[in-house]
Amino acid sequence: MKKRKVLMLIGALVLITCMQQPIGADATKDKLNIKELDVDEFFSEHEGTFILREMKKDKTFIYNKERAAQRFAPQSTFKVPNALIGLQVGAVEDEYDIKYWDGVKREIEIWNQDHTLGSGLRNSVVWYYQAMARDIGEDRMEEWVQKISYGNQDISGGIDQFWLSSSLKISPIEQADFMESLYKENLPFDKVTMKTVKRMMIQTEGDNFTLYGKTGQGSNLGWYVGFIETNDHDYVFVTNISGTSADAKSITMAILKKYHLMAQ
Repeated sequence: MKKRKVLMLIGALVLITCMQQPIGADATKDKLNIKELDVDEFFSEHEGTFILREMKKDKTFIYNKERAAQRFAPQSTFKVPNALIGLQVGAVEDEYDIKYWDGVKREIEIWNQDHTLGSGLRNSVVWYYQAMARDIGEDRMEEWVQKISYGNQDISGGIDQFWLSSSLKISPIEQADFMESLYKENLPFDKVTMKTVKRMMIQTEGDNFTLYGKTGQGSNLGWYVGFIETNDHDYVFVTNISGTSADAKSITMAILKKYHLMAQ
């Protein structure tokens, strides 16, 4: 397969000649001068795409633009809009709203206990978010999925299944757009709702960064989406691969570290 090169987009997707621009020895974590990204090394074992969008200058870097435009089931990345909708319509009161485990043993041990909205997102507890989706109901869910223009907006696959390898599909580029709107709090939700969900998404913090993210996994499909705040630059990222969510997250972290967006 011909080696893919990275695309740099400013506003629209414009193909340019790709050559890695190394970061100088005096580059700091919060003063970057990345002209292009070279991330081929991270995709040697996985077919995939990576998107990094710098907020202030509206610059977007894409690896594998063909896959970036292809729609996939969002899997558990849909827990982010699901949480937003649930809070907005009052299906849950706040991030501490408890749902009690039904006693059914599931494959992931941490799922086999009571959870809150926040712990359900952090541990990707499918049964919690399925129960909340049922509480939201098809009419309200469809209304809000359309309001936020989420992917193909198709929830016909069942109120507690449509995002799980079913009818709902979204592209990595659309994921980046959604994450940018959440980061900027430009979605049609109350500010307190968006701030709550963003807080729930925090994965790790360092002296110079805060990382927000959500994984998603299906059959041979891995997602890791979110955004990272640094001292001087804030970025949205999306990784989508033929693989696992753990691999997608690992690839993302490695790229962010390579370009000094996270402390080593």
